Amino acid sequence: MAAVSTSNAEHYTWGQASDGWHLLAADDLSVIEERMPPGAFEQRHRHVHSRQFFYVLEGEATLELDGTSHRLHRGEGLHVAPGSAHQMRNESNGEVRFVVISAPKSHGDRVAAPLETVIA
Repeated sequence: MAAVSTSNAEHYTWGQASDGWHLLAADDLSVIEERMPPGAFEQRHRHVHSRQFFYVLEGEATLELDGTSHRLHRGEGLHVAPGSAHQMRNESNGEVRFVVISAPKSHGDRVAAPLETVIA
């Protein structure tokens, strides 16, 4: 087994010119490194079964979790429990790189969560 990095992992793009690399893609565990340019965001959503942990490698990200915005800086992370509505955003002027760990994998376990279902 060889070491894995963004230079040899499966790459994909999403949203507003954001990148993702599948560092580990197993059914029971997923590890993805992602890059978001300034102003980028993902759609607000929730996962029925997947538990996730977001950890910022570079830059500053905003992770909205059940209607509360959390500012995450380099070296900080936040747990997202199954069923919790969340949205990762880059509201800064610089690029953000982060790792998202999901158990089990989150692909195929995503449900849209519009703002009005998040904030009462």
